[in-house]
Amino acid sequence: MSQSSPSGRGLFSGNLGYILAVAGSAVGLGNIWRFPYLAAKYGGGIFLLVYFLLLFTFGYALIMAETSLGRNTRLSPVGAYRSFADKQHPFLKIGGWLNAIVPMIILPYYCLIGGWIVKYMFEYVTGGGTAAAADGFFVGFITSNFTPVFWHLLFLGCTALIILKGVEKGVERASVVMMPILLVLAFVVAVYSMTRPGAGAGIAYYLIPDFSKFSIMTVVAACGQLFFSLSVGMGILITYGSYMKKDVDVEKATIRIGFMDTTVAMLAGFMIIPAVFAFSGGDATAVNAGPGLMFITIPKVFESMGMGTIIGTAFFVMVFFAALTSSISILETCVSTLTDELKWSRKRATMFMFFEAIALGVPCSLGFGAWDFISIAGLSILDMMDFLASSILCPLCALLTCLLISRVVGIQKLIDEIKSSSAFRGENVFRFCVTYLAPVILTLVFLSSVAATLGFIKI
Repeated sequence: MSQSSPSGRGLFSGNLGYILAVAGSAVGLGNIWRFPYLAAKYGGGIFLLVYFLLLFTFGYALIMAETSLGRNTRLSPVGAYRSFADKQHPFLKIGGWLNAIVPMIILPYYCLIGGWIVKYMFEYVTGGGTAAAADGFFVGFITSNFTPVFWHLLFLGCTALIILKGVEKGVERASVVMMPILLVLAFVVAVYSMTRPGAGAGIAYYLIPDFSKFSIMTVVAACGQLFFSLSVGMGILITYGSYMKKDVDVEKATIRIGFMDTTVAMLAGFMIIPAVFAFSGGDATAVNAGPGLMFITIPKVFESMGMGTIIGTAFFVMVFFAALTSSISILETCVSTLTDELKWSRKRATMFMFFEAIALGVPCSLGFGAWDFISIAGLSILDMMDFLASSILCPLCALLTCLLISRVVGIQKLIDEIKSSSAFRGENVFRFCVTYLAPVILTLVFLSSVAATLGFIKI
């Protein structure tokens, strides 16, 4: 590896490599279908306003906190937490391992969904877009016992091969190529969607605030999307921060990452919502299909377009890049933990996670097929794993990180770390958010997610 720290730890080559790699981690499936769905459900413009306010306070602070913690310690989450552990703070070791476990839970089912995307991309590339748009295609595909597993293995294999190349040769180079392509494709498809007849109503619905839909759940939903999208509470930012050179401006990098992540999310809204309005006769309820917007509704939209195969191919190639850059960051975090804690080689750690993802990913797939009779708290195997990781462990991990920084490490230590390479104009915002605002919001998100899953409230 051409770049390394004094301890021999791999480093990103510089500012651009770090920004593109972390942006690649943040930009994923949540941006493409989840953001438009939530924006439509919670009032369009008012959701966007709340989202932006949270991005530049709560989101900004948590990215800075986890990144600077990683760069200061030069360790993955387990080591970073343990380096501050003592008899008065035994929870720190648990917090480190919780951060390490989250990506290990997410990787199997994320790669399964990535496999679904590869399947659709293959259909469009080979001229099968009409078949993909047919009624029952998606359900028939995911309920098959063997076909989804094949595509899951293909996507997982692509991710593992990139990780085997290392930080600069693998993760960084893949992100440098894929992120610009993603942005260009998103822009092209968004412009095409917004210029369809009838799309104007969708644009207005997306941007004009509907204050009648504002509630505390609007804030919770916007925060949850931000939390999910920015890869907070998964150990990813701590790991990537440990690969950051000391001369990289942490504050500027954070702002640019947030800008790129939000740009793709906004473009996704402009791709999907106007198109759904244009081809549903202005039916506002059509945007509430959630994941069905990508795998069911959008293929039907492409089928009704002129040159739909070309546009559909571009769309699913774009989504593939988004999913792959995110899966890379998830697997890299797992590999980093295993190499740091067990002293395994990168190859051995990657192969272990490859088979772990198969062992847990196959049951997730079969949960829609032969094992569809298995239900945990009313959830499928995949949904249960997603709930455990995203709704319970992620908020808990981020909360523990805030407590670690504010109560044990000392927030001034990380401020000094950031100031070593940044002017840090947002110091006061950072201090307030990490110490007070973030813990409150994280607790609210955690409790509301649990209450919603148990059926006590409706999100």
